[in-house]
Amino acid sequence: MIRKLFLPTLLTLLLLLGNNTATKAQDGPDIHVVVNMVQLNVAVTDKNGNYITGLHPSDFAIYEDGIQEKPATFGEGDEPARHINERGEEVAAVPAPDPPTHATDGAQTLDSIISGANVFVLFDTSDYMYRGFVFAQDAISEFIRSLGKADRIAFYSYSRDLSRAASLTADRGQLLRAVRSTVAGDQAALYNALLLTLKDAAQNQGRKVVVVFSNGPDNSSVVPPEDVAEFAQSAGVSIYMISTQDAKLEPVSTAVFDRMTAATGGKAYFAKNWRDEHRAFASIRDDLAHLYSLSYYPKANPNTGWRAITVRLVGERLKKYKVRTRNGYRPQPTRFSGGSKTTLSDLLPQ
Repeated sequence: MIRKLFLPTLLTLLLLLGNNTATKAQDGPDIHVVVNMVQLNVAVTDKNGNYITGLHPSDFAIYEDGIQEKPATFGEGDEPARHINERGEEVAAVPAPDPPTHATDGAQTLDSIISGANVFVLFDTSDYMYRGFVFAQDAISEFIRSLGKADRIAFYSYSRDLSRAASLTADRGQLLRAVRSTVAGDQAALYNALLLTLKDAAQNQGRKVVVVFSNGPDNSSVVPPEDVAEFAQSAGVSIYMISTQDAKLEPVSTAVFDRMTAATGGKAYFAKNWRDEHRAFASIRDDLAHLYSLSYYPKANPNTGWRAITVRLVGERLKKYKVRTRNGYRPQPTRFSGGSKTTLSDLLPQ
């Protein structure tokens, strides 16, 4: 992968902004951090990868920076999320109570959590895709048709640039026409396109998922994958990647795909042929149907940097099962000295 590092990374920008505001502390507040309701998509499987269903809120323990958090909502699969009362019991799906006093304005409500899944499909139409293009279109089309219970789906494609072929919609016909209208072309700027897709996904509330079909490594992006992964974690977007076997010709890309998807609670697949592509999409559809949805309002925490999230199962009978979810997030900076508003998205390349 060729990186043209003429844009600073997110980490460098955050450090520079942090140093700048520190020198002006006497002039006013530095950074205000939005701590909204944190939503987690959690998969629970046995040693053979089979999904464990029928669990309850009391079966999960959530920790943020080692602080145990109280679940605010809970749901399984496609069922609506339900509020968790003070006794830890599930009650009817009603608007969530006011957030704790230390949470800021703009916190999510249960109404937004139960709005359903927002699935963004990102298709590689670079020159890597000349072989097997039609087979990939078939697999994506079948996947879109199979997501009958997902509220909205968006279809994007990329080569050197991102094409927003279909914005979030429930119209499957529009999506399928967008898939069929794609053509293979230029070099691949995967991480550029993925970052822009994540930024679009982050504007929506409720469950957010990006499904990437890539046929090879990135050879023209200007943003590093580490920054893209951190943004996905902080925005609460799970990334699933399906790549053809060609990507394994570059071990660095393979490792990046594995790390990025694991960090966000998703999965990476490497398909040898078109049958594997269909199986990978079917696996993602199955995963979405079996995820537990957990959310919480973080307790008071002075840490404005990276916050680690750990989800554990409670009880001896459940310890043998595996939990998969995102491993942390960075609270979103929203306001700097002088009254100007800056979001995490603003710190990333446009």
